[in-house]
Amino acid sequence: MTLLAGCSAAQSEPSAETRTATSTGSGESSGAPIAAPLVDGLTSPWGLVALRDGSVLVSERDTGAIKLVTDGRARLVRTLPEVRPSGEGGLLGLTTMPDEKTVFAYFTSADDNRIVSMTWDGQTLGEPKVIFTGIPNGGRHNGGRMVVGPDGMLYVGTGETGDTDLSQDKNALGGKILRLTTDGEPAPDNPFGTAIYSYGHRNVEGLAFDDAGRLWASEFGDSSWDELNLITKGGDYGWPTVEGSSTNPDFVNPKLVWKTSDASPSGLAFWKGELWMAALRGEQLWEIPLDGETPGTPIGRFPGAYGRLRSVTVTADEQTLLLSTSNTDGRGDEKSDDDRILRLSR
Repeated sequence: MTLLAGCSAAQSEPSAETRTATSTGSGESSGAPIAAPLVDGLTSPWGLVALRDGSVLVSERDTGAIKLVTDGRARLVRTLPEVRPSGEGGLLGLTTMPDEKTVFAYFTSADDNRIVSMTWDGQTLGEPKVIFTGIPNGGRHNGGRMVVGPDGMLYVGTGETGDTDLSQDKNALGGKILRLTTDGEPAPDNPFGTAIYSYGHRNVEGLAFDDAGRLWASEFGDSSWDELNLITKGGDYGWPTVEGSSTNPDFVNPKLVWKTSDASPSGLAFWKGELWMAALRGEQLWEIPLDGETPGTPIGRFPGAYGRLRSVTVTADEQTLLLSTSNTDGRGDEKSDDDRILRLSR
């Protein structure tokens, strides 16, 4: 395998442990999921939470609104007034505790990116309570994805806002994966005694645990390689020294890379034994078979059919995958029914 050189600031060298994805996959192969519309008419949807009763909470990046989707209709349940949308910033990730009594939101404020918690009774979100602040904000690379892990901790992907020095700075929160208690405190057994769980990231917008409790992350590259990483406690993932794969033993190599024109990955989910990764610029849903810690050959589903794809999550009964488009975010080719949430089954 040969990896091309990355941007001038980052090296990229061959490594046998990293698989390179082909430019596109075939959406016509056997086992392809079937897509059906769930709701349309959304504005820049970003975070998705599938609830046990079949409804869905969705955040809108540019309006600061959180909506509840039930029976194909979206109803406003709360607007967060502190949200300051700008470029890639705004109201981003959502997640919930397993008992669905608490919802977490990650958003860009005037001063930083921060996390709030809100009570949830099935119909109404309570007043937001700020539980974590100080994540760098900017016009791009704000991260924003969150997931509650099997250990009950809150995992958070952040971006380096274009300031590449932040990624290697263990005193900064940008370009990291954070691990917090659900009260917003650093998890007590984190590797550096801080909120940081792993570092050397560029912009993490996808986090998912597989059925063995392993944490996977999708990450934006610069000009050459987007990445799928298997996250290890205290691991350094190389940015900005490395984009893609490296022979430097100090860095953790990605398990899978794509050319940036084929991916620009955002959301990530684990469903039916595989990872599913939403691609923005690549405009397809990447189905990634897994054999333990080793990904197989990815298949690109729905190439170009729905435009930019932002978020993907699994319904509570694990029978369905939910996928959101991102064509009203200022970079897509907006159609009359954008933006949408699609329901996928197979």
